[in-house]
Amino acid sequence: MVLRRDDPFAQVIVPDHKELDGGTLRAIIRQAELSVEDFT
Repeated sequence: MVLRRDDPFAQVIVPDHKELDGGTLRAIIRQAELSVEDFT
């Protein structure tokens, strides 16, 4: 899955799986420029 934001531009690839590994999820959160606290 490709998630994208236009302003400011950002694009994150998210695997389309039922469960994600914790490291993969943290990497996605980091790429989206969020903190873990912002995500929860």
